[in-house]
Amino acid sequence: MNTRGTAEQGLRLIPFRGLRYVPERVGSLSAVTSPPYDVVVRPDGLLHLESADPHNIVRLILPQAETVTARNEQAAATLDSWLAEGILAPDAEPTLYVYEQRGDGILQRGIVGALALSGPADGVVLPHEDVMAHVVEDRADLMRTTAAHLEPLLLTYRSDGDAATGATAVIERTVEGPPLLATTTEDGFRHRLWAVTDPADRAETTADLSRRQALIADGHHRWATYLRLQQEHADPGPWDFGLVLLVDTARYPLRVRSIHRLLHGLPVADALAALTGLFRVREVEGPLPHALDALAAAATEGNAFLLAGDGGFHLVDRPDEALLARTVPADRPDAWRTLDATVLHSALLDHVWRIPDDPAHIAYIHDTAAAVEQAERNGSTAVLMHPVREELVRDLARQGVTMPRKSTSFGPKPATGLVLRSLALG
Repeated sequence: MNTRGTAEQGLRLIPFRGLRYVPERVGSLSAVTSPPYDVVVRPDGLLHLESADPHNIVRLILPQAETVTARNEQAAATLDSWLAEGILAPDAEPTLYVYEQRGDGILQRGIVGALALSGPADGVVLPHEDVMAHVVEDRADLMRTTAAHLEPLLLTYRSDGDAATGATAVIERTVEGPPLLATTTEDGFRHRLWAVTDPADRAETTADLSRRQALIADGHHRWATYLRLQQEHADPGPWDFGLVLLVDTARYPLRVRSIHRLLHGLPVADALAALTGLFRVREVEGPLPHALDALAAAATEGNAFLLAGDGGFHLVDRPDEALLARTVPADRPDAWRTLDATVLHSALLDHVWRIPDDPAHIAYIHDTAAAVEQAERNGSTAVLMHPVREELVRDLARQGVTMPRKSTSFGPKPATGLVLRSLALG
């Protein structure tokens, strides 16, 4: 039977045999979890996670060795040994999972499963950001070598808001029972996971999702990796599906935050000097939360950025219209042309500062304080961004227009390590 997804099917989510930590074999579930691989602040955060527990999932998602091949082979060997030792074990039967996160005033619930893959032309799963080829290659090497999906993507969809039927009703019924696991991570978020075992609940979920399309909230590179690896396999099989968490944002709205840029080797003084006559530049008082309030106020009037790294904060706004006219591509919708990320990359990085968009020159950091701290430590420049609205992201995605990479950070993101998918198990 051909299991490959089609546009007519909408979202097609199937059960799978999740790999999960055996609680009795690890110090604690919280000690073996991690943020997604691209959120881990390196090297400090990586070392902290590695030392939290010898079986922390970071040893699989970010293995450390001298070469790419050695890293991936190490991850595969580690995964095999953990399975052989009973550190990780597969669930007895394929299932869908209900996943809950609670903390910081947020309650988020969604369904984890294996989603049939579909390309952008199908209009079923909508990307909203560009990806970097070297990151896709890195993730593809890791997935190929481990034959596993080690962390779920975060996808959102919007229901009719009726909690009495469909996937939402299944979620609400499921959370009334005892969870498979419960843990609280260092950030204070509480995580719980349930199995959806009733065939009627699965059928109701399947029927509801078959009418939906999803927006990729987090995991563009992993989604591109799923599609790439699917193309390498001619016959239908487990590579036709990818591990995802689906969240109904009509019921459980996500927070949208920014991803900041750390410009290696560019001191703040040099960055500011290059902006003379092209942007308005003002010093703003700290501490960081106060400076971010100033950024938010400026962002209501147009493009605005906050530069840090020299012990102070510098608000950069009101770009020169002639600069934008000659640097920002004109063949895109106005909503794309006026994005902060578009102006940053097209005008500032490409033309004013002339900084290549590669890891040697730019790091993407989710944590605002960490971005400032690293800039101050290394004598570089942190460019702090103001978040965009989810409605704008979804609207551009539906038009088939992708935003500059790392334009948004949706959250809360699922904790990595609570449930994995082995391709060998289907």
